[in-house]
Amino acid sequence: MTAPGSVLVVGASAAGLATAEALRRKGFEGRLTLLGAEGHLPYDRPPLSKQVLSGQWDPERAQLRPEAVLSSLDAEFALGEAATALDVANRAVTTENGRTIAADAIVIATGIRARHLPGAAGLGGVHVLRTMEDALRLKGELAAARHLVVVGDGVLGAEIAATASGLGPDVTLVGPQAAPMEMQLGPGVAKHLAELHTERGVRLRPGVGVDGLQEQGGRVTGVRLESGEVLPADAVVVSIGSIPVTEWLTGSGLRIDNGIVCDANCLAADGIWAVGDVARWHHEGIGRSLRLENRTNATEQAAAVAANILGAGQPYKPVPYFWTDQFDAKIQVYGLPSLDAELEVLEGDPASRRFVAAYRSAGRVTGVVGWSMPKQARQHRQSLVDSFI
Repeated sequence: MTAPGSVLVVGASAAGLATAEALRRKGFEGRLTLLGAEGHLPYDRPPLSKQVLSGQWDPERAQLRPEAVLSSLDAEFALGEAATALDVANRAVTTENGRTIAADAIVIATGIRARHLPGAAGLGGVHVLRTMEDALRLKGELAAARHLVVVGDGVLGAEIAATASGLGPDVTLVGPQAAPMEMQLGPGVAKHLAELHTERGVRLRPGVGVDGLQEQGGRVTGVRLESGEVLPADAVVVSIGSIPVTEWLTGSGLRIDNGIVCDANCLAADGIWAVGDVARWHHEGIGRSLRLENRTNATEQAAAVAANILGAGQPYKPVPYFWTDQFDAKIQVYGLPSLDAELEVLEGDPASRRFVAAYRSAGRVTGVVGWSMPKQARQHRQSLVDSFI
């Protein structure tokens, strides 16, 4: 395969920047353009719910690379300009400014956007957390809030609750699961996370749905549960999942189904790749499609896509991995543990909140979790390699 003379990366966040960097690192010398809907230079999103929200970091510290390093990429950064359409046949993208950018290869890295509660649009005190602006608005709100309700008990919701509990407001975490992050951790580990949150002052309302919000004068005053109970709230964070940013691809001919559907090489169409949160590709190691929303996958998949653009022709078969930092706990998960998996402690002791455990399903290790034992968890990751690679 002949290397392309030009590459357009649509999306200038972690996955998009990592793709550009990997292309240059692998010797690509052609024209390189990064098109980003946000006006910021590329920044890291995991710190938004932790260091930026808490005020430990200034926004500039979350920037992924200094400007001098970005300049050394010899790439055009077209920021604050969203893509609005894709012409697959001609490999050209139309932007909201009305211009058309064509390239020999296009990488779609448009990521995801936060889901909103129905009927909450424009209501004061109601937040989501996806962008730097979201984090700074919420940070300002928490300085004066007395009662914060976090709606959604997945990874992001649990992180926000943990961070906010140290900033002054009374924090309640509401969600449909029996414990925070049960879907990601399984019940055995999630119960320890629930205990940690409770000890640190977060009020948990597990296994409950939200029926709506109460407001007065255009501002939220409470969260109404399906039971009819109303939780007082002068600030609410909605963390109920995300939606791949693919609406701009309507009519393009690409297959869209919970993300951009790709083959094992992350190819969506001839000369069109997808990477990061927006990509759903066929993982040959496990024989099914995956779409992963985490920082590690953005970087690893970007390297694989860059290599394939330059002719490697290699399927992307990672061992999935994500981490979360909450209070003083660093939790790392490798693989794809299921809710019904058996948990086997390999090192440490869950009661001390320092352990490594394996998830087993049908006699096979499907995942490894480490709680504040990062080196040991990494070592046990090796037991998953045969299952995924």
